[in-house]
Amino acid sequence: MNDITAAFGMAFAMLLDLDRDLIEIVGLSLRVSFLAVGLAVLLGLPLGAAVALYRFPGRTVLHALLTAFMGLPPVVVGLVVYLLLSRAGPLGVLGLLFTPAAMILAQCLLVLPIVAALSAQIVADLNREYDEQLRSLAAGPGQRLVTLLWDGRFSLLTAILAGFGRAIAEVGAVMIVGGNIAHSTRVMTTAIALETSKGNLALALGLGLVLIVLALTVNLAVLALRDAVRPSHG
Repeated sequence: MNDITAAFGMAFAMLLDLDRDLIEIVGLSLRVSFLAVGLAVLLGLPLGAAVALYRFPGRTVLHALLTAFMGLPPVVVGLVVYLLLSRAGPLGVLGLLFTPAAMILAQCLLVLPIVAALSAQIVADLNREYDEQLRSLAAGPGQRLVTLLWDGRFSLLTAILAGFGRAIAEVGAVMIVGGNIAHSTRVMTTAIALETSKGNLALALGLGLVLIVLALTVNLAVLALRDAVRPSHG
């Protein structure tokens, strides 16, 4: 019990002192997750909207895959990205394995189905609600897509935040493709696993506290946005 109390005390001291190693790991974690989510949003929002609005061959299968892949095991994604980026893989010539770029790609693949599937549902609901109005304005397919994405921007933010929550807490995929290399690819989740195994509970707890705060912040933001949007579409 005394060891745990001492570890917590050291963890808080590291946070207050802005320990260099801790800040470096947190900074890389945020950078990787923000870039991964940003890329997933650029691809996922229009993809989800297209699935909701347009009819094309394979649409039903694509929608089903996006929904199913929301729960894709991270280690599977990590393995696929590893095989793509390894020396024998099709993208091995790029030399991205065990770099932050590989971690961004892996996290993007995890977040993309979440953003796309949730945005498809949001846009489909809005399309049913505003269908007659958009028809009366003779809105074309592109105008309809842009209009619905804009009108649903607050609801879509919840999908984006959900994706960020998945990315920042991910460990399996980034461990496989990043290698957990100190001062290069070590992020909060992989560092927590490593430092715990080494018995360095202070750093592990410090990173854990930061991760918990980030997770709580994301969840509170999602709830606040849902409450803010509900009156206008209830």
